[in-house]
Amino acid sequence: MTAKDVRNRFKGVFGFPITPFRKDLSLDLDGLERNVADMVRHPFCGLVAAGGTGELYSMTVEEIVEVVRVTVQAAGGRMPVVAGTGYNAAIGAEIARKAEKAGADCLLALPPYYINAPESGLFDYYEAIGRASGLPLFVYSRDWAVFTPQMVSRLADRVPTLAGWKDGQGVARKYQRIMNEVGDRLAWFGGLGDDCVPEYFAIGVQAYTSSISNIAPKVSLALAEAGVARDFPRINALMAKYVHPLYALRERMKGYEVAVMKEAMEMLGYPAGPVRPPLTKCRAQDVEDLRELMVVYRESLEAGAA
Repeated sequence: MTAKDVRNRFKGVFGFPITPFRKDLSLDLDGLERNVADMVRHPFCGLVAAGGTGELYSMTVEEIVEVVRVTVQAAGGRMPVVAGTGYNAAIGAEIARKAEKAGADCLLALPPYYINAPESGLFDYYEAIGRASGLPLFVYSRDWAVFTPQMVSRLADRVPTLAGWKDGQGVARKYQRIMNEVGDRLAWFGGLGDDCVPEYFAIGVQAYTSSISNIAPKVSLALAEAGVARDFPRINALMAKYVHPLYALRERMKGYEVAVMKEAMEMLGYPAGPVRPPLTKCRAQDVEDLRELMVVYRESLEAGAA
């Protein structure tokens, strides 16, 4: 896919499957296959395998490649698969090469391990990953991977395969300046969370990555549909009913953005299992509060999202 193909193809919402683990923290590939097979019944624009919600940094290279392979196999060509990569230049490039062989359609580069890299080193990191395969590259600008509009433009000049940008900073006005500076050279995605849907679509992103897609695909698709249409009354209603209550729970402890989603999946009958350290399981009171909220979410599984 070229950058133009990426702009034309990825619109709406990305499904963002978690990586299921067994009680002993080994990969549950059967569970992953089941979850992905269920997700591709819904019209997501793509799936992200082994991303942040997929606990990329808790896995070995071999495990990441297996997750990508099973996701591609379970998707069965019904939608593109974006493979997560990261760590450092050498490991990131290795994952990129192996993910391409496993059938991935694009790459999503998470920030490198070193939090204080100078611009030149940061650019070397993304260039190494971008040149390791022929796949379109998306950069996930989260945590310490912070960019100015001019930096994004220079990186696009330097890395020919760079085709998409996933924001994880959540500063709408800065992201809008980046989008205005670089224009249609890249596809623009929202990546911080379902709770940022209003501002993301207000400034013109074409798709967002949804962790809610794991438990309520109809809700995430409804959010994207309303976002593309700039139907903010509908967005606000969905946010109030589904998103804000869930994200309030996720904010109770660091790392809950994964742990809460896995706990919710188990409540709804999807294989998820525990999180790997340094993440930690949900506390008892939080589990009870989540259980009450999942009564609301079950309605979305049985009918269309309001």
